[in-house]
Amino acid sequence: MSHPRVTGVGLTHFGEHSERTGRDLFAEAGLAALDDAGVDPDDVEALFYGNFMGELAEHQGHQAPLMAEAVGLDVPATRYEAACASSGAAVREAVRHLRSGEADVILVGGAERMTNIGTAGATDALSIAADDLYEIRAGMTFPGAYALMARAYFREFGGSREDLAAVAVKNHDHALPNEYAQLRTEITVEDALGAPMVADPLGLYDACPITDGASAVVLTSADYAAEHDLDAPVAITGTGQGGDNLALHDRETLARSPAASEAADEAYGDADIDSDDVDIAEVHDCFTIAEVLAIESLGLYEPGEGIGAARDGKTHATGETPVNLSGGLKAKGHPVGATGVAQIVSLAKVLTGESTWSDDVSDASVGVAHNAGGTVASATVHVLEVRE
Repeated sequence: MSHPRVTGVGLTHFGEHSERTGRDLFAEAGLAALDDAGVDPDDVEALFYGNFMGELAEHQGHQAPLMAEAVGLDVPATRYEAACASSGAAVREAVRHLRSGEADVILVGGAERMTNIGTAGATDALSIAADDLYEIRAGMTFPGAYALMARAYFREFGGSREDLAAVAVKNHDHALPNEYAQLRTEITVEDALGAPMVADPLGLYDACPITDGASAVVLTSADYAAEHDLDAPVAITGTGQGGDNLALHDRETLARSPAASEAADEAYGDADIDSDDVDIAEVHDCFTIAEVLAIESLGLYEPGEGIGAARDGKTHATGETPVNLSGGLKAKGHPVGATGVAQIVSLAKVLTGESTWSDDVSDASVGVAHNAGGTVASATVHVLEVRE
């Protein structure tokens, strides 16, 4: 099987950009990716685009052709929506198209504009990724949902707020040198524990910020990259997707994420690797407990063991398996539709030596991206490998 190559990458700064439109943000990221790839724009055959809440934040649906126009492309353009896993789903479909031979060059990306509608507006908009009939109408928000998941985890496996605080501290440390990150501030465990409570046991520093931003990658077939002598050593060798019941009360357990486990199993099988082969990971840490659930779902830790990984330094840049060297959603930021592709960008930069943290993981050759939608009712996992 010929594995698609990550040929070019682009990001905007993640943060507060309420004065900019979604199309403006995506144009910056998309044009940067095309420039980085060095491909002829006329060779791009499609745009696959992730966005979740455009209708609510900008009163704008049908965004994909708008974004194609923003980057100067006259190609078929499709929007993918899977809540916070929207652009992860777009990446997966692009990989499948490239493998099938249906296309040789695809621009994949995502964008979200959130800060312009304020904290209450964004919280309300995000909540529609839950079950409206049985969760939203009862007052459920995502901080509350993940607090329930954290409580279930603590009840089944143990753990503490200090363990979760260690995740936040680590990811803030990782974001410090990341010029694209929203929260480039050092914090301590004491800072995290002393912050206002949002939904017990989750405090302010357990939650990712509300973020505007965009991301893009140019994916090409291996044959196209070779024929055009492109510098594209990173390949996407595995892709997987899983699903679960949307409402929390319909699940067997809240202390594990079966959708992510299914996606990981499929991606590992597709890439012909197992979890022991993974050197670095970018995971969907919308809340600190989400990182714990993610690294267990990826098989990096057994159920109940991931809770102490950050506390023990195992997931830090200098640890045995660094997680979220970008700062993760927690500190890099989480412009929902852009997050899945941003994870691919971050991994590609580390694996090619273009990240500040590359020297700390100079032997890394295999990375995994874990992108989750809602309370992980949707999940995608992708394996990236260095293939000279």
